[in-house]
Amino acid sequence: MQYTTGVGRTAAVLAAAVTVTALMTGCTPTGEDGAVAKPSSPSSPGSVSAPSTPSAPSATPKGPAPAEPKPAGGTSSGGAGGTGAAGGAKACTIGQVKVSDAHQADVRPPGTGTGAAIVSVTNTSTHPCTVQGFPTVAGAGNGSPDHNLPLATTHSGPATVVSLAPGARAWTKLTFVNVQGEADGYCVSGATPATFPTIVLGVPAAGSHQIAMDDGIFAECDNKVTVTAFSSARPS
Repeated sequence: MQYTTGVGRTAAVLAAAVTVTALMTGCTPTGEDGAVAKPSSPSSPGSVSAPSTPSAPSATPKGPAPAEPKPAGGTSSGGAGGTGAAGGAKACTIGQVKVSDAHQADVRPPGTGTGAAIVSVTNTSTHPCTVQGFPTVAGAGNGSPDHNLPLATTHSGPATVVSLAPGARAWTKLTFVNVQGEADGYCVSGATPATFPTIVLGVPAAGSHQIAMDDGIFAECDNKVTVTAFSSARPS
């Protein structure tokens, strides 16, 4: 009976050992099908992937360029009563100018009458002013501007602003339908010649001025006259 007991103990010890071995075998890390997992091999140097290049930041969209500021103010007209081109000078007024007596022009139509006359307007003030446009012409009956005969005027050439500094002059030329023949003369049209000791010259924005001829009297036909615009150049 003692032998039997010893054998039983030995069998128990062997069974326990087998159990421990089995447990230890189950704790070993394995892959599928019981294979032991192996560490993966490092990639070869040639197979190392290059780091990706970061994409360049997109350009910031630009808006329209800001408009350049424009200078304030504009160009003023040199018309009557307006602002002229002489540094803001205004149109000459009747109190700022003196109109000269007329003088026979060097270039005039043939005949024995006045033919053509030159007249100047002088700025007699201490401030610059401007003259622009064409004069009006009327014959002063009996020398009186209150009994005048307006002449039909034809304009010749463009009208521009003439800037007059103090003492400066602007010019205009009056060309009449000339009287022909001697003594009292005659008109080609058959009309009776007209004579005036003085005429009334109208200056735009500067009033009417009675003037005479400095070398005779005004004699003309048909009550017509061609006038040039006031200019800084003296006509011939």
